[in-house]
Amino acid sequence: MFRRTFWFSTGVAAGVWATTKVNRKLRQLTPESLAATAANKALETGARLKDRAVGFALDVRDNMAQREAELGEALGIHEDPALPAPRRYPALESDRGPSKRSGRLDDTTYSQQKNPYNRNEDH
Repeated sequence: MFRRTFWFSTGVAAGVWATTKVNRKLRQLTPESLAATAANKALETGARLKDRAVGFALDVRDNMAQREAELGEALGIHEDPALPAPRRYPALESDRGPSKRSGRLDDTTYSQQKNPYNRNEDH
């Protein structure tokens, strides 16, 4: 009698264990779970790629500065050349007073303008 009880409880435990495993695997294979897993892996991969790219860019910048210093020594350039002063253009002044671009209109009205073909006339 004890043997039957032992094997019965062992079978029940194995059945519960197998059912739990199968249900977990089925939950992992649902579309929502697969999408979440793929998104998480994509974020992790993107973060790794970003870290590698930033590290590479910093290495390139350091090596570029080192090489520029080497070339400067080889060519005898020890200072940055002074840049020329920026050009300044004089402001253009109109003879007719304030322009229409400033938001103020001249004292001419619409009817006084000399436009032979006016498409906005009343018909």
